[in-house]
Amino acid sequence: MTDHLTVLVVGATGSIGRHVVATSVAAGHSTRALARNASRARGLDPAAEVVVGDLTDASTLTAAVAGIDAVVFTHGDNSNGEAVNYGAVRNVLQVLDGRPVRIALMTTVGATVRHPSSEWKRRGERLVRASGNRYTIVRPGWFDYNDADQLQVTMRQGDTHQAGNPADGVIARYQIARVLVDSLTDDRADHRTLELVAERGPEQDDLGPVFAVLDPDPTSSLDGVHDEANLPLEEEPERVRDDLDRIRARP
Repeated sequence: MTDHLTVLVVGATGSIGRHVVATSVAAGHSTRALARNASRARGLDPAAEVVVGDLTDASTLTAAVAGIDAVVFTHGDNSNGEAVNYGAVRNVLQVLDGRPVRIALMTTVGATVRHPSSEWKRRGERLVRASGNRYTIVRPGWFDYNDADQLQVTMRQGDTHQAGNPADGVIARYQIARVLVDSLTDDRADHRTLELVAERGPEQDDLGPVFAVLDPDPTSSLDGVHDEANLPLEEEPERVRDDLDRIRARP
C-alpha cells in the first residue's frame, strides 16, 4: 500500500479525532474530517478537508467516503451505543458497498466485558472483521492518565484487564492517534486487535516492531485473537446478525 492515502476520520471533532486529523495531515495523507456541521470542525488542522455528514445516517455519508483509501473511526457515545458506537461502523461500510479500504477502529480496553456500551463497540469490531477489509482494531486504556515518564507504547491482546478504572492501563491521546494513523500503512498491523497502553520508559521512534509481535486475528473470526468467547453469535439480536450477513455478502 502506498504511504500517501486519502483518509476519512470519523469522530474527527472529538478529543481523539482532533489528534488523528493533525497526525494524518503531518504524515502526508490527504485528510478528510467528518463533522455534523461546519461549526463543530473549528480548530481542526486547516490542511484537512471538512465534509459534513451525520454518522448515524448512512444517506448523508456518500460524499464523505468518495475516493477514500482508508477510514479511522474515533467516534463514541456510550449513552447511545447502538446508533453511534455500532451504527457509525455499519453505516460507513454500507455506503462503501464493498469497495475495499484500510480501516483503523478505536474501541476501548474492556470491549469484551458483557455490558451494553461495550457490547455495541464489540459488535462494531465484528462488522470490521466480517467486511473483508484490511484493518487494525485499537482498544486504548484510560486517556491521558499516564505520568510524564510513562510513554513506552505497549500493545496487549486478549482484553484481560477489566477493572473498569485506570488500573486497566493508561495512554496519551496523541499516542492513540499515532498508533491509529501508523497502522494504516504498516502491514505488520493488518488483521490485528490490540489493547493499547503506555508503560514506564520513552516513546519508541518506530512502532513497527511493536506491531510485529502481535498475533493476527484468526481468519474468518468475528472476535479478536485470544478474546473470551462470551458473546455467542446465535444469541445476538436478529438485526445484528442480519447486518453481519449483509456485510459478508458484499463483493
